[in-house]
Amino acid sequence: MATTKKVKVEKDLIDDNQIISLYMNDVLEHNGNLKNVYIFCKKNAIEESDFYSFFGSLEAVKQAIWIKFFENAVATIEKEPAFESYSDKNKLLTLYFTLFELLTLNRSYVLFSLNENNQGVKNLKNLKGFRTHFKEFISSIIESNSSMVNDKVTKVTRPVFSEGAWIQFLFLLKFWMDDTSKGFEKTDILIEKSVNTVVDLLDTKPLESLFDLGKFLWKEKTQ
Repeated sequence: MATTKKVKVEKDLIDDNQIISLYMNDVLEHNGNLKNVYIFCKKNAIEESDFYSFFGSLEAVKQAIWIKFFENAVATIEKEPAFESYSDKNKLLTLYFTLFELLTLNRSYVLFSLNENNQGVKNLKNLKGFRTHFKEFISSIIESNSSMVNDKVTKVTRPVFSEGAWIQFLFLLKFWMDDTSKGFEKTDILIEKSVNTVVDLLDTKPLESLFDLGKFLWKEKTQ
């Protein structure tokens, strides 16, 4: 008598990108009403063990989303064959424009993430990993420029510059969040003006760019 073999049905494999996509959809569809991992997994037919193989909590998913934004921006930048030959100014411009293009594609989630529970700056903890990657990338731009490293940027000023660039990014992010112009064209203008200012701070003539940036900001606040 022949025996019947038990056929093992393999379940669909899930990865971190799928979990992130499901999470983003859920918080937007239900206004962020996800209380815990159990509810999230049950709703999306995910084994909790599978979830925990990628993330330790929902908070970890929130941080991972922002890291993915940055990693995707860098991946896009690195596809440009001439990127390494760009000036420092153009490298920063390319980074910012690419980042904000990606953020605009995910604007609904980004606005929810930064305004969640009306906690304001407390939500910046979601950007913790993003901040680390951002500052490392800025430092790599500086270090790749041998003349800048030798003549202008010391071991002390390198971290200061990367921290300054981070503060600048947060400033741009807040402006973009409030920007109601067509295609966020005012944000594009501010990116160019603020990058000019930051790069000039490593040069000898920062005041002209600071004055130009100040005029633009004053005009926006008084209109």
